[in-house]
Amino acid sequence: MTAVPVVPGCVWYPGYLDGPAQAGLAATLRGLIGEAPLFQPVMPRTAKPFSVRMTNAGPLGWVSDVAGYRYQQLHPVTGKPWPPIPEMVMAAWRELSGYPHAPEACLVNWYAPGARMSLHQDRDEQNFDAPVVSLSLGDTGLFRIGGSARGGKTVSVKLASGDALVFGGAARLAFHGVDRLLPGTSTLLRDGGRINLTLRRVTPAA
Repeated sequence: MTAVPVVPGCVWYPGYLDGPAQAGLAATLRGLIGEAPLFQPVMPRTAKPFSVRMTNAGPLGWVSDVAGYRYQQLHPVTGKPWPPIPEMVMAAWRELSGYPHAPEACLVNWYAPGARMSLHQDRDEQNFDAPVVSLSLGDTGLFRIGGSARGGKTVSVKLASGDALVFGGAARLAFHGVDRLLPGTSTLLRDGGRINLTLRRVTPAA
């Protein structure tokens, strides 16, 4: 397993999941999305839709609507609890996070061709001690990460299918986003695009 430092606190693991593992995880996610369908988050107050669609797994799921950003126990459309985090994803957390407690949320973001994610901080959690662990499937995404202040210097990484990324410590509140996808760089997903999984601890460990 190759570990590539990106910025202090952020490490990239190219090819963390091999081809069979990627295919297996993609199949698992199709079942998960059947149980907890993708929904369209919108910006607070303005109700402007995100360009990504998403769902969640785990005890808590992240949602965004006109009322604000938050974690909640139920799917906003079905009203049902989120499905469990897949074991392969949990194994990645145990291997990569260096954190002794389990994640409470796994965000599943689907980037259709042309979708992007503007620079933002992951700061809706009560606990910033744990890192964020990210897994990529499908088309390569041009990921960009900077520091904890908006407008500073940023570094870009091409996250390909099967890559993992971990950011914690000095990078836990770094601004980051996905500028664009590189179409046709993967045939893994039936409809193209990219799936990004992000594992997060939400509350302080007891």
